[in-house]
Amino acid sequence: MSYKLFIPGPVAVSEKTLRAMTQPMIGHRSSDFVALYQSIQPDLQALFYTKDPVYLSTSSAWGMMEAAVRNVIKRKVLNCMNGAFSDKWNDVSLRCGKPAGSIKSEWGQPVDPEAVRRELATGQYDAITIIHNETSCGCMTDIAAVMAVVREFPEVISVVDTVSSFSALPIKKDELGIDIIVTGTQKALALPPGLSLCSVSKRALARAATVTERGYYFDLPEFQANHEKGMTPSTPSIPHIYGLKSKIEDIKAEGVENRYARHARLNQLVRQWGAAKGFKLFPKEGYGSVTLNCFANTLNVDLPALVKTLKSKHGFLIDGGYGKIKGKTFRISNMGDETDETIGALLRALDSALAETPVLP
Repeated sequence: MSYKLFIPGPVAVSEKTLRAMTQPMIGHRSSDFVALYQSIQPDLQALFYTKDPVYLSTSSAWGMMEAAVRNVIKRKVLNCMNGAFSDKWNDVSLRCGKPAGSIKSEWGQPVDPEAVRRELATGQYDAITIIHNETSCGCMTDIAAVMAVVREFPEVISVVDTVSSFSALPIKKDELGIDIIVTGTQKALALPPGLSLCSVSKRALARAATVTERGYYFDLPEFQANHEKGMTPSTPSIPHIYGLKSKIEDIKAEGVENRYARHARLNQLVRQWGAAKGFKLFPKEGYGSVTLNCFANTLNVDLPALVKTLKSKHGFLIDGGYGKIKGKTFRISNMGDETDETIGALLRALDSALAETPVLP
């Protein structure tokens, strides 16, 4: 049977977006492609709140996250770890052969600005990685508070993953002083996976120009050189770019502030449902994500059975927990194109599925 995704990505893709992706193919070195690429730049810059270019990479966001590691670290990187994906970024740094230190927090705890200050004050680091919204545990760090600290250390290049938060709330790149900001298409943008967006500051590009062994596919100066010609370094996924242009049209039609308000409202609907049932949020109070809710399994329900019933009987798929908190938590997404109606239908189905789900001893 077909089913609708309410997992934290990929999320459901609209028929309008899918149709946009079926437009006739064009050459990636043609004037038609240059016109397509350049037509979306101003709107992408507005969504990133930046005057810097926005590069398009045919890869998952991890491609550009690894690119940042390979391009800007000369001394040592500080990886802020508070969930599965920020933990992985530390592993990526080490696999790229980069000296790496870390601030390790329990999953569900936000990145602590004071811990960042203490570590950067050692003078060891010239880069820092931060995941804004740790999807694995539904924890959203106060990125403004952390970046206020990072700005005290001008030699440190900041790299921020906004994969599951971008376009669902304002993240003002230039105002915050973020050097490299990365996102993907399969979360709040509600496109299929396979395209990454990355905006890079001039000072990060200047740093990259002095770093050897950057490779080619993810070489930031190569992205910049091609950007200036309205192109990408390698053959891109043109259907994704058509889809992105269509999605930008949707965002403009809705109004970006209305989009932010919709995500916040739907997130609260799900959160209120969970609280009424007796589920507590897993992340630290006050730091829950606005694009998904990660609930602790405080009722000790059989989560695999709940997920199976919801999918097989109602046609909805939620997530039964990720990594070391699988089975102990469950995650429900409200990002992308969801509405009061679609979230309402999901919650009614959850009520029914929960009534059939056994409680574990």
